[in-house]
Amino acid sequence: MSSFPYAGGQPPTTSSPAHDDDEDPIVRPFMLTNGRTQPLHDGLRIETLLRAAPAALSAPLRFESRRIVELAQAPMSVADLSVALRVPLGVVRVIVADLITQGFLSVEDQPAELSTSLIERIRDRVRAL
Repeated sequence: MSSFPYAGGQPPTTSSPAHDDDEDPIVRPFMLTNGRTQPLHDGLRIETLLRAAPAALSAPLRFESRRIVELAQAPMSVADLSVALRVPLGVVRVIVADLITQGFLSVEDQPAELSTSLIERIRDRVRAL
């Protein structure tokens, strides 16, 4: 009799044959934001356009913050950053707010009214989430 309580005497494996080696390791969202759920900078909407200062590329930033600064060298919306990073929108808002507070990102001027094409683009990006 085997010492393992499983059929066949061996414990089941946790890896599946369909496992994709290209998958990113899972990091809980609260780990990326130090447990915070509310951004420090109020008024960040999903369509808010952000631009990173070129000097921010040499800042000692890590992980998602570094990637946001790289992506936002050209104006990019909060929603677009969320899609590009494959990170929940709320998490991106918290990280972006921190980067704005630190002076690494700035908010681009926003139109008072949103164009139809911008609304459609936002809709498409949100669906991609």
